[in-house]
Amino acid sequence: MVGPQYDLVGNPLGAVRATFERASAAESGGRDPVAAFRSKDWGASEVFRSFLFEQGGLDKVPLLDASNLGLIKPNTLVRFRGMVQDMLGNEFYAGAFKDGSTWRTNKFTDFSPFAMPHPCDSHLWERHLFHCVPVPGQNSWTLESSPGSDLRQMASCLSPEQREKRKRDGDDDAMDVSENGNGESSSCSKKPKEDDVQIPSSSAEMPASENLPQMNGNDHHIPGSSFSCLVKIYDMPESQVKLNDVAEFIGVYTFDPELAAPNDNSDDIMFDLIEDVTAQLPPSKVPRLHCLVWRKLSSVDFLAKHPAVEPSPSLLKGIRQSLLSHLTLVLGKDDLAANCLLLHLLSRLRTRVDVVTVGRLSLNFTGFNRESVSIFGKQLNTLIQGLMPYSQAIPLSIEYLNTATLQPRKDNKSGRLVTGVLQLPQGSHLTFDETLLQSGSLASKGVENTVLLKNLMESQMVEYDFEYYKLEMATDVQLLTLSEGKSNILPSDLVVPFRPSTVSAVNATSEELESWRWYLATVRSLPQSSEPEIYQTIQDEMVSAMRNDRSLGCTELSRWLTMAQITASSFGEKSLSLEHWQMVKELERLRKERMQ
Repeated sequence: MVGPQYDLVGNPLGAVRATFERASAAESGGRDPVAAFRSKDWGASEVFRSFLFEQGGLDKVPLLDASNLGLIKPNTLVRFRGMVQDMLGNEFYAGAFKDGSTWRTNKFTDFSPFAMPHPCDSHLWERHLFHCVPVPGQNSWTLESSPGSDLRQMASCLSPEQREKRKRDGDDDAMDVSENGNGESSSCSKKPKEDDVQIPSSSAEMPASENLPQMNGNDHHIPGSSFSCLVKIYDMPESQVKLNDVAEFIGVYTFDPELAAPNDNSDDIMFDLIEDVTAQLPPSKVPRLHCLVWRKLSSVDFLAKHPAVEPSPSLLKGIRQSLLSHLTLVLGKDDLAANCLLLHLLSRLRTRVDVVTVGRLSLNFTGFNRESVSIFGKQLNTLIQGLMPYSQAIPLSIEYLNTATLQPRKDNKSGRLVTGVLQLPQGSHLTFDETLLQSGSLASKGVENTVLLKNLMESQMVEYDFEYYKLEMATDVQLLTLSEGKSNILPSDLVVPFRPSTVSAVNATSEELESWRWYLATVRSLPQSSEPEIYQTIQDEMVSAMRNDRSLGCTELSRWLTMAQITASSFGEKSLSLEHWQMVKELERLRKERMQ
């Protein structure tokens, strides 16, 4: 272990250097001991992983967001939860160098904490760059699952002896060189001493949001904040982190609003020959996080309380009934609509077979108008916000279609991916309100947006514009449409006429919401097994149904099977039974009666 003299939260770099020195000493028999591990982890990450997940240290690490940039000290340990919005390639940096007879490391830092002699023996190492943003549509309840430590206590936890001092003048210690040729040299941007860092006494003194780079430019149709973070990941196999992944990154935080960006007139030849893909993410405006430990997040990770019980069918059945009763009240005591909504909320993309998506169940409630949307639509959106980790309600109108930026696109001049409304994490929920649609003409952008939405509905794919070519990206988004008649823009899998009978005052307790969130997350993750005898019986019934009704096609029969599988899962069962199949057939009978 590192030893008690290092506070892993307050002085993580001290612990990194201690493990490096030990690893170097262990390999001292060779001429170049650092070459033995060639930039791979020498034990530092394991020290932090043990502290975080085995010794209960995770709750002691502050969670970085836009509200506390001015409260957290640089070079301390932080957590950041967000979505990978852009992948900026790889960056080379001077990872280790020899100072006299001693090897030192610059890993997990922007600048070398020691003066690098020139010339000196050194090693060029590589790290991956990711531009991460708060998750689009992330609902407020998810923040309660990760409160973090007290920030003001964190701000004062370092003693003067623990603070690393840096030289300010004539210090060109470390050079970062990106794979695209990016150079970040301390000779161009001087880092002030850590002792000079001032901690604001109140949130009013924190950096104003207008000083942060705008993530969405001037497009008010794109949700999200201006806050973002440049995450640098070390020792990671290729393709382990993907675009639009939601993850928690834990590492060394650096941010200084007063740090100057590299001068365009710099004499350094590196800035004359290469393009800087991070030029729009300067260290004076966008914090850096040098990642020590990271993990992908699922909906289960956002639950505030994880019940220490097995998800038995009897337990899940009881919670199912409670949630279904609440959905029925929210939808004006419309039992059919509530049952269909439950299946919709439990649906997820399970697999793809060529162009066919298995497991999706988009839903279209018809019979809505502006008045009923203001009542039932509002209640429904409020409930979905309380149940799903990420959700957005989109008022669909001609103006919106003609002006909204739905498609993510690559800006080849800056080398950056510009986000769009449809750049979403897996498991997002979108509710479209079509009652705002009126007669009008779609411009070319409106037509493009309509095609994008139809493609998302039908194939769960989003087309990204890379200027010289288009690339379809797979996604998994739940789609709900509220409309007067059957939607022509958003052709849903399941169309249900909405028939409320009353308006009820609906309120759920925090305990109920927590149990329903756990239920939805648990059921959606349940595996599905197949019983050959049951599926043969169902297949025979499907063939018989097609003979009796020539209007039935493969798409509708596939939907029936999907609904039956989700119904089985909703009761906590891992395999489909004839009882579940009969329940779906009854839902279909009632639905078709309304359609007539």
